[in-house]
Amino acid sequence: MTVADPAAVTYPERCDEGADLQTLDSTIPKLRIDSDRLRADFEALRHIGLTHDGGVNRLALSAEDLAARAWFADRIEEAGLRVCDDDAGNLGAVLPSPDPGAKTLLIGSHLDSVPNGGHYDGTIGVLAALECLRTIHDAGLVLPIHLEAINFTDDEGCWMSMMGSRALIGALNAEAFNDVPEDDGQIRAALRLAGIDLDTVEQAARDPEAVLGFLELHVEQSSRLERANVPIGVVTGIVGRRTYQLTFTGSAGHSGTTDMYKRRDALRGAAMFIVRAHDVVREAYGDGIFNCGDIDVEPGSFNIIPSSACIDVEIRHYKPELLAEMETALFKIARECAAVCALEVESKRMLSRPAATMAAGMIQAIESACVTLGLDHLPLVSYAGHTAQMLSLFTHSGMIFVPSVGGIGHHPDEFTHWDDVVNGANVLLQTVLDLAYGGVPGTLT
Repeated sequence: MTVADPAAVTYPERCDEGADLQTLDSTIPKLRIDSDRLRADFEALRHIGLTHDGGVNRLALSAEDLAARAWFADRIEEAGLRVCDDDAGNLGAVLPSPDPGAKTLLIGSHLDSVPNGGHYDGTIGVLAALECLRTIHDAGLVLPIHLEAINFTDDEGCWMSMMGSRALIGALNAEAFNDVPEDDGQIRAALRLAGIDLDTVEQAARDPEAVLGFLELHVEQSSRLERANVPIGVVTGIVGRRTYQLTFTGSAGHSGTTDMYKRRDALRGAAMFIVRAHDVVREAYGDGIFNCGDIDVEPGSFNIIPSSACIDVEIRHYKPELLAEMETALFKIARECAAVCALEVESKRMLSRPAATMAAGMIQAIESACVTLGLDHLPLVSYAGHTAQMLSLFTHSGMIFVPSVGGIGHHPDEFTHWDDVVNGANVLLQTVLDLAYGGVPGTLT
């Protein structure tokens, strides 16, 4: 329940953009989210797509995802807020300001999941955003900005990674779907069921001048906060990510009769590359990430020397220059391994997502909210991609982490203590109030 008596609150005028939040501390309303109401929402939603082993299947645009969207829309209307959707299927709750020239502060995450994923990933960001709007609405506050709690379409990439956020920032059109692998038009059928028309998806783009910024609450999916025993992470940046297919090509042959010194074994070259690449990234790029997630070998028989080995490779780093340097180093290793094994190697880039820096003003606002609430906080780089990464290309973005027990993510065992969820939701709420009345502090970067 909220802790402020609306009748006793003094509502200040909106201060100049960039005002010092410390000077506003005595006039900015201090509210608290209703923990029981948020918990009830969480428990209700977790049953939509619940799997036999306690995980969740809410793949984007699936029946379960559409059911979660319908449930979310019902909660919006129930709260007396306005339902807002767009041509990319993004679904939001709007608490409007009476000021016709007001900007919109976007708050949210995603309700879709990975296959048999966890219940906290994305979900707490959407539900906490809705709870912030309900708390402000119930307190009778009239803000000088519009608030929108938004659920983004297909953040996890079942069909197209970050589809909804890409559309919102104007980076998605119908042509982009031509490169999406599909089976007999399945993606278009799924889009139609969700009411999404490829011919109008571009109309989901927002005017950046009408947006104040974006805030996202998310579980950390790592164990740094837990190890430090700190309840809040203030995200300073999100790693850049590049993925590739590397194909090593040799010659098939009889595994028993071909001389060991004359073999052109494609799998040997791929394996050599994986080991060397892992060691180089770990030793020379301590904050970098390398992963090989899949190997496709042909002909694929125990008694035939592999003629082809295609591997899916991913690298991540929060410094753009080091991400590029890693890419150059790994391609060099691939060529060297191919030469040792008398192979050819080809590379195909599948995805390139730039590193993102959170806005300095948003970082300051989140830190100020933590101080107001008496919560310790830790600056962190995110090694997973998030909606805030895409929105940072468009508006001033900020992100709040809460601890993940054991650092587990994308798994049914994903878990965050409820007190930590509540702390994160209250930091989100206080940040929203600080931004509404004080503007984004400092220089917007």
